[in-house]
Amino acid sequence: MTATQTSSAPRRAAAKAAARRADRAGWLLVVPALVAYGTFVIYPLATGIQYSFYDWNGIGVATWVGLENYAQVLTNPDLLGAIRNSFVLIAFFTIIPVGTGLVLATLIRTMRDGFALRASQTVLFLPQIIPLAAAGIAWSWMYAQTGAVNQILSSIGLGFLTRPWLADYATALPAVGLIGSWVLTGLCTVLLLTGIGKIDTSLYEAIRLDGAGWFREFFTITLPGLRQELAVLVTLTVIAALSTFDIIYTSTQGGPGRATLVPGLLIFRIGFTQSDVGLASAFGIVMMVLVLALVLPIQRLSRIGDR
Repeated sequence: MTATQTSSAPRRAAAKAAARRADRAGWLLVVPALVAYGTFVIYPLATGIQYSFYDWNGIGVATWVGLENYAQVLTNPDLLGAIRNSFVLIAFFTIIPVGTGLVLATLIRTMRDGFALRASQTVLFLPQIIPLAAAGIAWSWMYAQTGAVNQILSSIGLGFLTRPWLADYATALPAVGLIGSWVLTGLCTVLLLTGIGKIDTSLYEAIRLDGAGWFREFFTITLPGLRQELAVLVTLTVIAALSTFDIIYTSTQGGPGRATLVPGLLIFRIGFTQSDVGLASAFGIVMMVLVLALVLPIQRLSRIGDR
């Protein structure tokens, strides 16, 4: 063994010991988060899956029913109707806010930095910091027969359109959906503005030198550059649409009839009002699988261009 090899051996051993100490320190830092995640996510999820195979009222003896609860979720018209309503809300919680956010972010990008720019961002983001329960209550007042919405329509000569928006079977669900659009548009706009700010300005300058207009600039530079931000927003808004509870609970309670009944509210009623914990758990697991089935392909598609 040469002198160089003899001197390098202690260095390698010291490096390995330092790496092991770093690994232990890393695990010590991660353990609290893992404990919290296991306690508040993994354990409740496992418990919910267990309950979903039983007929249980939450107090008495549980009876094994196998897949009967899942079969009821997939065949009961009321439960399927709630799922359909949540899919309708995707148009209002996802398509409208993301589309409007794209337009607003593109327009705001052209504004010079100053009071108008900061004020517009603040006003747009303000609904996001308002509790959804408070937003539902406020909008239920505005949608009332004598509320602000009908008063505005009457003042501009559209009085024939006035109606109790949340009490009409035809307009209740779209009216609730617009509340979600109002809440989420600010978040979409601010996040897309941040994404636009990360796009290299030289790309815009180059395409303008080629004589490109706003339309070509938007679809050639802006939209591809916002791929990751759009994936995040679509993921967040789709989850919000499928799991919405606060707005519905405070504005319509699922009415009129079942016109605005959504899975979140129905699971609450089944579990706490009807005391059918097994069915409520099965419904929750089905919704979780449905969310994953929608969200995972979106995340996968957003990474295709990065390969």
